[in-house]
Amino acid sequence: MTLSMRARLGTMLFLEYFIWGAWYVTLGTWLAQGLHFTGAQVGLAAGTTAVGGMVSPFLVGFVADRVAATERMLAVLHALGGVLLFVAARQTSFHSLYWLVLLYCFCFMPTLALTNSLAFRQMTHPETQFGGIRVLGTLGWIVAGLLVGALRVEASAVPMQLAAASSLVMAVYCLTLPHTPPARNTGPLTLGAVFPKEAVLLLRERSVAVFAAASFLICIPLQFYYAFTNLFLNQSGVVNAAGKMTGGQMSELGCMLLLPVFFRRLGVKWMLAVGMLAWVLRYLFFAYGNAGPGMWMLWLGILLHGICYDFFFVTGQIYIDQKAAVNLRAAAQGFITFLTYGVGMFVGSWLSGNVVQRQAIPGAGTETLYHWHAVWLFPAIFSAVVLVLFLLLFSDRRRSVTAEPEGNFETIGEPPLPV
Repeated sequence: MTLSMRARLGTMLFLEYFIWGAWYVTLGTWLAQGLHFTGAQVGLAAGTTAVGGMVSPFLVGFVADRVAATERMLAVLHALGGVLLFVAARQTSFHSLYWLVLLYCFCFMPTLALTNSLAFRQMTHPETQFGGIRVLGTLGWIVAGLLVGALRVEASAVPMQLAAASSLVMAVYCLTLPHTPPARNTGPLTLGAVFPKEAVLLLRERSVAVFAAASFLICIPLQFYYAFTNLFLNQSGVVNAAGKMTGGQMSELGCMLLLPVFFRRLGVKWMLAVGMLAWVLRYLFFAYGNAGPGMWMLWLGILLHGICYDFFFVTGQIYIDQKAAVNLRAAAQGFITFLTYGVGMFVGSWLSGNVVQRQAIPGAGTETLYHWHAVWLFPAIFSAVVLVLFLLLFSDRRRSVTAEPEGNFETIGEPPLPV
């Protein structure tokens, strides 16, 4: 692959994640402080990405294999998404804003897989080439957070407007990407085509079933972080909260480099366990930290994101890659993503919103404050229970006979949720 192609694909992924990072991180702060929506409403709005994640496997399967060239579909989806975000940024009622953001997520979430698919089609050796290009996506998220934090517009519609403008730029840029025609699979689009029975039957093996259940359950408290951390930091008096939250993505890059070393020393079970333990510690740090002398606890809670994500989700992707037969790997990954970042985070959105709402303290003005200590203890305890159950039930002393010695790097990358 030429240097020019690397630059073109890297720019594509940078814009893709810049768009997401620009609006999603501060969504809860804008809704709560700017529009004075309730905690339950904030949770539902944050869960729109989960709903989009549940339908995206079907849209991607239909588009990539049967309808049109990938770069053209990306251009259409981002153009429509940009318009929807611009309109959503002007709304003041919850119902109109919610449905517009939900429609936007139906457009955006499939583009996460489509950009990866387009990149893989242009690579001669994706197992060694994708990582160096995909890191630019994380850089895009970081730059978006630093920009929004520097502008001090976290409680306004400006981040969503910035994402809308970037989405329109992305739409135009996609038309310059290499032509990537559909695979011309003329078979009908069915549930079995997206999630083949053989991939689902992997759950008959106890270790895979326990892993899938733990992944689903741990995604429920995960949504507390994505939906409410920025609001929590702002209400706690943390300056430039959006900028500080990019420390999580920076730690993720560092942990990714160290992942092979820990993987060899700890193995699958303890890598997954350490990832879940980081969940528990992160929420405990948030529960007991503050913007004064306890700021170090808030920093640690943010920086633990790298371990939370890499040790559990990247390790989990490698694990499923090893368990599934070569021709079922993509379907197996898609099924786990649907179960976790779709259904799991949808449940987490509803639950986190209701937990936060129950801890509401009517403020002196129009802004509602919350008992954040009690809020964060809930996901900490929830994560701890999942960790204990996982340690008691998970055992993986043998590898699947269908697995190849090496994990497929195409499946190692961030899922359709905030990096």
